[in-house]
Amino acid sequence: MKKLFLLLVTVLSLSVCASAQMRTVVGTVLEEGGEDPIIGASVTPAGSNFGVVTDVSGEFRLQVADNVKSITVSFTGYASKTLAITPGHMTIHLSPTTTVFDEVVVVAYGREKKSEYTGSASVVKADKLQDALVSNVTNALSGKMAGVQTMSSNGQPGVGSSVLIRGVGSINGSTAPLYVVDGFPYDGSMSDIAAGDIESITVLKDAASTALYGARGANGVIMITTKKGKEGAAQITFDARWGGNSRALSNYDVITDPGEYFETLYRSFYTTRYMDSKLGGDVLAAHRYANNSIWGALGQRTFSVPDGQDLIGLNGKFNPNATPGYSDGNYYYTPDNWADETFRTGLRQDYSLSISGGAGRFTYYVSGSYLSDEGIIEGSDFKRLSTRSTVEYQAKDWLKLGTQLNYIYSTSGYPASQTSSSYNSSANAFAVVNQLAPIFPIYVRDKEGRVMYNEHYGKPLYDFGLPTDYGYGRLTARASGAWATANPAGSFAYDSREFVSDIFDARWYAILTPLKGLTISGSVGYYLDNTKFNELNNSLYGQLASFGGRVEQQMSRNSTVNLQGLVDYTRTFAEKHTVGIMAAVESQDERSEYVDAEGQNLYLPDADVVNNTIDNKLGSGARSSLGHRSVLARLKYNYDNRYYLQASWRRDGSSAFAKDHRWGSFWSVSAGWDINNEAFMAGAKDVVDLLKVKASFGQNGNDRIYDTTINQAYQDYYSMRGDKGVFSDSELAYKGNPDITWEKSNNFNAGVDFSLWKGKLAGTFEYYSRQTSDMLMQLPVNPSLGYTSFPKNVGSMRNNGFEIELSYNVFNNKNIDINVFANATMPQNKVIEIDEGLKNNNGQWEASTTRIIEEGKSLYNMWLVHYAGVDKNGIALYTARRNVKDENGNDIQIGTGYLGEPIYKTEEYDTTNFTTARNTNRKETGNIMPKVYGGFGADVKAYGVDFSIQFAYQAGGRIFDSSYQGFMDPGSTSYLGHTWHKDIAKAWSPTNTATDVPRMANEGLASQYANATSDRFLISSNYLSLNNITLGYTFPKAWTSKLGLSELRIYGAAENVALWSKRKGLDPRQGFTSSRNATYSPYRSISGGLRVSF
Repeated sequence: MKKLFLLLVTVLSLSVCASAQMRTVVGTVLEEGGEDPIIGASVTPAGSNFGVVTDVSGEFRLQVADNVKSITVSFTGYASKTLAITPGHMTIHLSPTTTVFDEVVVVAYGREKKSEYTGSASVVKADKLQDALVSNVTNALSGKMAGVQTMSSNGQPGVGSSVLIRGVGSINGSTAPLYVVDGFPYDGSMSDIAAGDIESITVLKDAASTALYGARGANGVIMITTKKGKEGAAQITFDARWGGNSRALSNYDVITDPGEYFETLYRSFYTTRYMDSKLGGDVLAAHRYANNSIWGALGQRTFSVPDGQDLIGLNGKFNPNATPGYSDGNYYYTPDNWADETFRTGLRQDYSLSISGGAGRFTYYVSGSYLSDEGIIEGSDFKRLSTRSTVEYQAKDWLKLGTQLNYIYSTSGYPASQTSSSYNSSANAFAVVNQLAPIFPIYVRDKEGRVMYNEHYGKPLYDFGLPTDYGYGRLTARASGAWATANPAGSFAYDSREFVSDIFDARWYAILTPLKGLTISGSVGYYLDNTKFNELNNSLYGQLASFGGRVEQQMSRNSTVNLQGLVDYTRTFAEKHTVGIMAAVESQDERSEYVDAEGQNLYLPDADVVNNTIDNKLGSGARSSLGHRSVLARLKYNYDNRYYLQASWRRDGSSAFAKDHRWGSFWSVSAGWDINNEAFMAGAKDVVDLLKVKASFGQNGNDRIYDTTINQAYQDYYSMRGDKGVFSDSELAYKGNPDITWEKSNNFNAGVDFSLWKGKLAGTFEYYSRQTSDMLMQLPVNPSLGYTSFPKNVGSMRNNGFEIELSYNVFNNKNIDINVFANATMPQNKVIEIDEGLKNNNGQWEASTTRIIEEGKSLYNMWLVHYAGVDKNGIALYTARRNVKDENGNDIQIGTGYLGEPIYKTEEYDTTNFTTARNTNRKETGNIMPKVYGGFGADVKAYGVDFSIQFAYQAGGRIFDSSYQGFMDPGSTSYLGHTWHKDIAKAWSPTNTATDVPRMANEGLASQYANATSDRFLISSNYLSLNNITLGYTFPKAWTSKLGLSELRIYGAAENVALWSKRKGLDPRQGFTSSRNATYSPYRSISGGLRVSF
């Protein structure tokens, strides 16, 4: 008992002593030059990571030990202060700072001050993303960073842009960058991550930045860091936005007036017959033929004319007595506006709620969000419900434990065939609506002109152009050239196609700091995506109605397990020498599996399961896996914040290659010199904040062949065959190559980082050169071998150029802050080496009929026939080449070729025979990629109002306009029922001979090659896009603090606002070589929102 009593006394005494050793520091943190409180500022004892944050009044209370003499106060966007503790209530003022190079940026396997970083990296912070109206964050990167280019050829909600970092590094291998989320490679969709949960996006561009990602870093790395909690009182933020999505890209300047269309169609028939020698230029005969041909060519008649009158008069003009609408006694046919009936304004709703904070050793961030993003066509949408939690616990002074748990439930209504790869599909709404003549009905009407409805669904009946019996006899069909069988709006109404995903993404980690400067961490990551797919093609209308409809179901499961162990030691010797050593091991295993089934002939009209079908049931399934094993290390040296050296090395093994080619080593070295910290710069300290010269060189790898359905491309794959228990010979489905290995990319980077006048003007100038060797591609071979291609390492290619990033603080005081920024990239591209097996006798690779790839020239070098205008009869001319004859009619030989073949003297001439010109004289266009691309914008804050605007641009390139080519058809039989570009009015005619546009004709030579593929359809790819406008107002803290709120902001934002290009309807953002308007066009989002924090 006595011992127990003594123990209690001892404990009490120690507690009293401990209490006596602590004291409370109180104070308020305000903005410099005013009395506005800074809410959420971090206040810690000097040298400690544990402290408190200020409340809505900017006040804090901090318990410190008696021996602590100073505190550190910091807040993002303000200069930190360390100051001595004074008795009583402390008042602390923080000054805004615009010095971006003091920021700490996320880099490969760690964080570094931007001022000390020797690699090439660009950063987008949370405040530039939180107002973006995107369902996939890649769509918010356009124009924001030098060296980063986005291509978008699919506007379906939830689908992201293709991101290119410093050009295309491979001909046929993957060009996609590696995405890393919170330290782990991420193979899911970027649409799974809500923009409001992102703290920053860092793009790593050179080898010094990416070499530590070895096998997967050749195309650059995009690092996404999500938000974490901060110590202090709980901060609750609610953000709500409502708005709409509408079509942002208009159609080409096509004929939309029915009368103008009929006049143009008439001219095609008339000119054909008038120029026909059999008619001898008989005006009346040509007139009668043209009028009599119109309705037969179109199939459906949609206008009525008085008896004895023609639709088109002798003057070539539309009959003013013609009226829309025609009845065949069973049905009524009248033109509809297909664009109005097919496209819509979709509703956009976005709600998010986050709670973050911490106490003592515990911090947390928990968020939930819901996004509903409707597309601009029926059945197209993306909905996402996501939750994210990050919890960290400082279990011991030397041990921190953390976990991140993320769950995403998403649905995607995704109509099929809405991209340019399906430009000829009758299901492609953008192809059909943009190109169909403005004279056809979209709905089925009874003979009185009333739209008919399906009684079961209560939906309109749609005219698919087929001779379907709707109860009053067979409908008159459209002609085959008039998109027969097509009515996308009808398909959207009666068909369905949906993806539903459950995604779980988790990370568990422990961080040990047993010694000063030593950090040991271990992490486990797990990603799981279970997705189901259901598609129903209705049994009543459209192409598959004759089969009783169709259903397809698919279930897929994709998982990734990541393991990572890391040791990092940093120590400063003799106050000037700082050395950092890092070593790590990493493992990643991916596994994919799916089962699929389909059937035809539905029993129930709207049950989208295969058991609802009875005919042609088919099933399939597959499984694949891919593994990576890695060991890596990095060494850093910093002398007196003046000289920086860094070296990294990674050894990677990939199951994508055969055993003897599985491992590869990748490395980098880099150096930097901060001239500003030299003694001779002391007199310039008031002007120069940073002046750093840097350079790097290293090697990355790529193991991803473009055909992502095959993970082990070194193996042969076979399709199983057989029946009734008997196996037959298997069919070769994929030809592998055991000799393929890593695609390697050598990167050189040199540049200058600078900051002047305390960050008022800051920027980066960089030169880069990236040469890829052993490029992975599917090499085409003669089909007689039993396969059409196989994977191989072929050739090399170089991308190089200059990058500039600038930011300038135009004006800054207590109430007003104005900033502008701009960036530019000037890229070049050259093919260095081509596999000998691809070359023709001229040492060129004929990649297609319009693409030629040659050593020493750009990959973006097209091979086109030269258009030479029209002949005296209005027929298109093309420049061909022929041998020059001597006076005896013999070819003149001027030499001997490499293979001993004779070389003859040749000359160019113009011909109406396009085939001859194509076979004898296709010409190289030279490099058509843009000479420069980038972005610029401004941010303005004044008296609580904030305004931002951001543009993207490119200039100096050309692109093949496939849509315009189609719209300039002369009226050939296969094109009838399509509309024309208004430029067709410039076509040659007997009364309009001063033109280079071929005459209209629906048959014969004049029709055959009038709009053949030639350099006639090359056009400037220059564009300027207005990507984002945001306008908001944040209520004064003096007002909101009385309501217990730390922030109250109302705002409006518009995304993808406008595009200006050389031709209306042309979108050069689709790619480098060609553009076609037969794809899901980008949509404009406009929303208003409210953000509340307390």
